[in-house]
Amino acid sequence: MGLFDQLQNVLTQYSGGNTPGPENPQEVEEHFNQIAAVAPQSSLADGLAAAFRSNQTPAFGNMLGSLFSQSNGEQKAGLLNQLMSSVPPGALQSLLGSGAAGGLASLLQSGSGNISRQQAEQVSPEAVHELAATAEKHDPSIIDTASQFYAQHSTLVKTLGGMAMTMVLAQIAEKQRQP
Repeated sequence: MGLFDQLQNVLTQYSGGNTPGPENPQEVEEHFNQIAAVAPQSSLADGLAAAFRSNQTPAFGNMLGSLFSQSNGEQKAGLLNQLMSSVPPGALQSLLGSGAAGGLASLLQSGSGNISRQQAEQVSPEAVHELAATAEKHDPSIIDTASQFYAQHSTLVKTLGGMAMTMVLAQIAEKQRQP
């Protein structure tokens, strides 16, 4: 059996609902690694967006805060720049006024416009959680933008856990079944 056949068998499991359960997270991670290594980034992004939007996973802001905490400085800066560009200035000021955005106030006060990796390292995952939730309210397409961003960093997606990886794989499998 060739590699393509093996990968197709893995995806068939996820499209048919015969996915490894929570009792076997290593198998889900192994499947995710196999598919992420060969799947187009756009497929990973679609799957990740489905996981972000699902009622079976934590809220988008929570998941993004978790990914942010595992990211390196460059990835953190990239994500923050995308999030901040999707939130209107008034909403940013309101977020800062609530005191929930630890580390973001100094970024806005600097007025640099582009967040550096050093600046991003000063922002807490909790602040990203709040910023992501605010961004989603004002621009729901931020989920797709964040999904495309993290599809480039699939090793980080594994930190979201088995349910998220299962949803990504199921979405990829579903897309494969469509003509």
